[in-house]
Amino acid sequence: MNSIVTLPNRIPTTEFEERRFKVYTDRQLDKIEVIQNLPEETLFEMKVVASVLPFRVNEYVINELINWDRVPNDPIYQLVFPQKGMLKDEHYERMATMHREGAGKKEIQAVAREIRDELNPHPAGQMEMNMPELDGEVLDGVQHKYRETVLFFPAQGQTCHSYCTFCFRWAQFVGDKDLKMASTEAGELHGYLQEHTEVTDLLVTGGDPMVMKTKNLVQYLEPLLQPEFDHIQTIRIGTKALTFWPYRFVTDKDADELIDLFASLVDAGKHVAIMAHYNHWQEITTDIAEEAIRRLRATGAEIRAQGPLIKHVNDNADDWAKLWNKEVQLGIIPYYMFVERDTGAKNYFEVPLAEAFHIYREAMKQVSGLARTARGPSMSAGPGKVEVQGITEINGEKVFVLRFIQARNPDWVQRPFFARYSETATWLHELEPALGEEKFFFEDEYEEMKKGNG
Repeated sequence: MNSIVTLPNRIPTTEFEERRFKVYTDRQLDKIEVIQNLPEETLFEMKVVASVLPFRVNEYVINELINWDRVPNDPIYQLVFPQKGMLKDEHYERMATMHREGAGKKEIQAVAREIRDELNPHPAGQMEMNMPELDGEVLDGVQHKYRETVLFFPAQGQTCHSYCTFCFRWAQFVGDKDLKMASTEAGELHGYLQEHTEVTDLLVTGGDPMVMKTKNLVQYLEPLLQPEFDHIQTIRIGTKALTFWPYRFVTDKDADELIDLFASLVDAGKHVAIMAHYNHWQEITTDIAEEAIRRLRATGAEIRAQGPLIKHVNDNADDWAKLWNKEVQLGIIPYYMFVERDTGAKNYFEVPLAEAFHIYREAMKQVSGLARTARGPSMSAGPGKVEVQGITEINGEKVFVLRFIQARNPDWVQRPFFARYSETATWLHELEPALGEEKFFFEDEYEEMKKGNG
């Protein structure tokens, strides 16, 4: 790293060498040299778990982000490498037996599918309630849960540079077409957006849309500059690439074109928000990660950071405070602390809501107002995004104070409600109404929505 180069897009970059992207999946576990020093039983456990849950990691993550002297307790190691506890005991033993007995590929896949079906592969009604229609046909790869925001899953972006072990979209990556959401139909997306002028935000998500070539992203985004899409004010890009492959924004062959695309969207009056997924401060300790952030911000795009609170990775206040402070230093807006969703390996990663609020509050006490933009702990549940605002006592009853940050019915937003305090509850469906109420205020209406798939 030394000289400064001026690019045609007018956004200078510190010179970095281009780096080859090399990835490993469950089929190449034996090719990852550094893990061959781990105990044989650990390698077997990885193989078993990776038969059920998706595994993918690249050399940058292995060599630059993981402190191998701290394994198995290193947070990034836990973030990307399979651990035995990610499967329930009965699921682990069932799959382990298949491997010990030398079962064939088809037999292992069949058992894996049966186990996956028990892991709530599509939480929060995303396959039953969020599927919009155009001209009477359901749109594949499009989700419309909240009035103002449409999610789009481009088929070319339905993988990631590495996979997070906790990912609530794990079902996208296991090779089962029945579990996957994806679309190549730019025309259908644009047609739907033209018909729905109440939509102000388009979120391009995945997977990770930053695995796409820039030319593919262009076909989805450039048409939004036409006058018929003036109601689309914000284009959001959900990505983990700033952690898992920051070279995407700096030295990849079409990195400059990608930066130019974002700059042109901003210059045309669109608000471009990079929804960056960060789970630990170790993810932004490399020079290339900081350079990627700098280049993106120079386009006029903003970067907002979000991620769940997850056991074994970031379940302490000090790490969150350090992460938020580092983000602010680099010009990133702390946006959300999520609660680990009720899907996949939740039994390994989930943190009780009471503990989550304690961690959130203790972290907030350590940062300045600029980092207190992070909302949470927030559950992205079926009815909407529910935030734990506090724990208090009302008329002698200890309660959680809750509110909707976003909801299927906008009238629910910002309305406080109360649940009985619980030391063990980890999700909304485990909470009970407080103060003598039989139901939460939204329950009846939400049940009617489910019946109508709306």
